[in-house]
Parts: sequence; structure tokens; C-alpha cells
Amino acid sequence: MTDSFSTDPWQPGLPVLEMPMFPLGTVLFPHMPLALRLFEERYLTMLAHLLEAEEPEFGVVLIERGQEMGGGEHRFRTGTIAEIVEVDGGEGFVAVIAEGGRRFEVVDWLPDDPYPRAEIRMLDDLDWDDTWEPLRLETEAAVRRSLAVASEFTEQQWASVVELSDEPLESCWQLAGIAPVGDLDQMRFLAAGSFDELLVEVRDRSTEAGEALIAGGIADADDEDWGLLEG
Repeated sequence: MTDSFSTDPWQPGLPVLEMPMFPLGTVLFPHMPLALRLFEERYLTMLAHLLEAEEPEFGVVLIERGQEMGGGEHRFRTGTIAEIVEVDGGEGFVAVIAEGGRRFEVVDWLPDDPYPRAEIRMLDDLDWDDTWEPLRLETEAAVRRSLAVASEFTEQQWASVVELSDEPLESCWQLAGIAPVGDLDQMRFLAAGSFDELLVEVRDRSTEAGEALIAGGIADADDEDWGLLEG
């Protein structure tokens, strides 16, 4: 249960924490919201235990293969702490709103009894340098353009005009979270070793995604034209 997107290799002597875990089919980034509907017994048990804790938080990792329910999935090692901010009951489920906190790396998976758990070590926070502000603005423009293009082809979770944090550090992670790219690209974002590395990756992958959509749309239009001519 390892992946290619872990950050620094494990170093003996660093603090290890035991953390309840929630493997998901999506990547959670720092400073991004997470909405869950819990109805499976093991996660309801986990939530009950968390709400008794002083700091109700759990780890989120991306599932590489398999499903969120029933076990048997393969999980990535790099993830993000989810900090619970709101809990609300529903008919047959419990709604949980959380926010992404610090990144971590899984040291070892523990038995899923009664719910997924792992030993983790926290990863260092990235430092912001004001000289990267032009790159951040360039990246934001690329992400918003790509979102606008993507919205022409399919419904998007995030609008191109979505409001971001005024704090550069937070907005960098938010740009990674809203970029219309695939899970593997998002995992590369999450494993970034610096904000300039993160911003370059987000800018380039977002630009590529937008260009691919445009190229695909042109190709589809050409195919339709040929169909009309042949008919």
C-alpha cells in the first residue's frame, strides 16, 4: 500500500501519531472544505469517538484502487488532516463538514478495527516567499481559464469566479484544490516540496487540461461537420 507521490522518505526518530483514517476517492488539500455523509457503521463509530476528543480530526488519503466501502482498497501514503467544523444529523446519515489541515505521510496501516487507522508522521508546512506572488497570480489566471473552458463541456464543482483566500499561503493550496485535473495530478500537487514547485505544477497541468478540452472540442466539431457532409 505505497505510492509514487510520497515526500521525504521515513526517518527514524520523528514523532509518530495514531490517527483515525478515512480513505476517499478524492484528494483533500490544506485549507479546502470536505463534506461527508456518514452512514456506514464503522465511520459512525469513528465519528462518535472523534466527538469525544478535544481535537476532532482524522486523516484523509486517496484510494488508488477499490471502493470507499467494504475494505480491500489500495491507499496512497500522502494525505491531509481533516478538522471537523460542523456535524448535522440527517435521515439515515450524519453530515460532516471538515477543513483540510496539515499534510502527513502514513508510516504504517493498522488493522481496520473497528475503523481504518494508521500511524502517521506530520509533514513540514511549506514556507511562503513574497517573490512568488507573480507566479501565484499567473497560476490563478491559468486555473480560472481552465475552469471556464471545462465548464463549457461538463458541470464543474468550482466556478471560474470562485472566491479564494486573501492569504497567499492558503490560496496556493486552494488553487491546487479547484484545478480541473485528475487525481494523479492532484497527488503530485499534494506532495510538493515548496510553493514555487506547487504553483508551477498547478499552472502547467491546468493549462494542459484546458488545451486538451479545447482540442477535443474542435475535433468533435470537425467530426460532426464531416458527418453532415457525408450525409
